[in-house]
Amino acid sequence: MRYPPGKKEQNRKQLLLASGRTAKRDGFAASGVDGLMKAAGVTSGAFYSHFSSKSALLKALIESELLASRNMWAGNPHQTAEDWLDFELDRYLNLGHVQHPEAGCVLPPLAAEIARADAPVRELFEAELVKGQQILAQRLHSEEMAWAFICQLVGTILLARAIPNEATQNAVLEASKRFLKDALAQRSPTGAE
Repeated sequence: MRYPPGKKEQNRKQLLLASGRTAKRDGFAASGVDGLMKAAGVTSGAFYSHFSSKSALLKALIESELLASRNMWAGNPHQTAEDWLDFELDRYLNLGHVQHPEAGCVLPPLAAEIARADAPVRELFEAELVKGQQILAQRLHSEEMAWAFICQLVGTILLARAIPNEATQNAVLEASKRFLKDALAQRSPTGAE
């Protein structure tokens, strides 16, 4: 049976979306190919028509998820540094992101698993992460501050997810927001170098 043009790529995107949600919620290593494909509503056989291995799927997930993050950062509608920063902090550091990892950033749930992956996966991760860091560096006018910003965001979500009490989760989120705003404001009167 022949599919219309673009159908295979559309199916691949759907597989990545469903697999990404499952991997971010349950962990990539803990999610077998069968479970990942079941979440996508396809058979395990369909997996091999798109990916040569589970490692290839992880690489594709990294590319897809970090591209989505870059697109969000690049698409922030605010022009002033303060408004841009407030928008990003509110978008990332919120209870919804803490309580629904499947709908959030790939970094908090999967960074430790990526660290244990083979060298090609980690090298791809670094290359994709640097692309995002460069967007932030342009906005924050500092490569160093962009790395610190990423680390603070990811660490905050990771820590908040480990805490069962919602009030404490909120305290962690708000403390991190204040810390980042203060750190960026101290670099100059406009929050940039």
